[in-house]
Amino acid sequence: MTDLPLRLIAKGKVRELYEVDDEHLLLVASDRLSAYDIVLPTGVPDKGAVLTGLSVWWFEQLADVVPNHLVTARTAEFPAVLQPFAAELRGRSMLCRRLEMVPVECVARGYLTGSGLQDYRQTGGICGEQLPPGLEDGSRLPAAVFTPATKAAVGDHDENVSYDAVVQAVGAELAAELRRLTLAVYDRGASLAADRGILLADTKLELGHDRSGALVLGDEVLTPDSSRFWPADGWQPGRAQPSYDKQYVRDWLDASGWDRTAPGPELPEDVVERTRAKYVEAYERLTGSSFDSWLRES
Repeated sequence: MTDLPLRLIAKGKVRELYEVDDEHLLLVASDRLSAYDIVLPTGVPDKGAVLTGLSVWWFEQLADVVPNHLVTARTAEFPAVLQPFAAELRGRSMLCRRLEMVPVECVARGYLTGSGLQDYRQTGGICGEQLPPGLEDGSRLPAAVFTPATKAAVGDHDENVSYDAVVQAVGAELAAELRRLTLAVYDRGASLAADRGILLADTKLELGHDRSGALVLGDEVLTPDSSRFWPADGWQPGRAQPSYDKQYVRDWLDASGWDRTAPGPELPEDVVERTRAKYVEAYERLTGSSFDSWLRES
């Protein structure tokens, strides 16, 4: 990303956050790819645009569930200072309202996998929520559960915490609203994805307060980076599921013998191409529109 004439507030594994003015921020999604909390030296072309396009689409689908921070993703509507950079920003950036973010990763799980599976095997539940015995990798849960986590710094793992810990951190009233909204977003997302032959295994949200005090959805939402999407026709509990995300990269890294220390190996061209195809397929199956149309519209 070329240096923008804006103050860089934060740089994460994938996104960069710039200050536009007292009320607005610019969120730019790069093509960087992380695995096991390491940003790899090889990016995936168009990944940032897929994440941004999907977030914009989901914000529209969720507008009656929870408000969001998006002002516009159309570069022609960005401030004049950014117009010389329109070609670089197109498709991968959002002008957003400033929020005071809640210091909790809001996670909803409808299926058992990942760190939730690890917790279940150790405790019989996730984040203090007890689950039925006999579940395995990929099992559908009786109902979606709210499994919050701490927000970790770049390079560190988010850690699952109990609901009681969230209450202690932000208070009972806000904790209850975080849980309610997270599960409502999951339910809407799972329903729309199911209509398109996709299972939403889990998702992670970030919420914050706007200047009026309203609780608002921020960052990205229901993307292959923040969620696990599985093709419904390939779902089979008891094993790892095929997915629309960077799992193909993780599998290649595991087979490569990499010791999970920075900087990580360069990815072969075919791995990059197949990963890009998975991200684009997720966009097109979920939205029902071509990825090229998103690039043209933004």
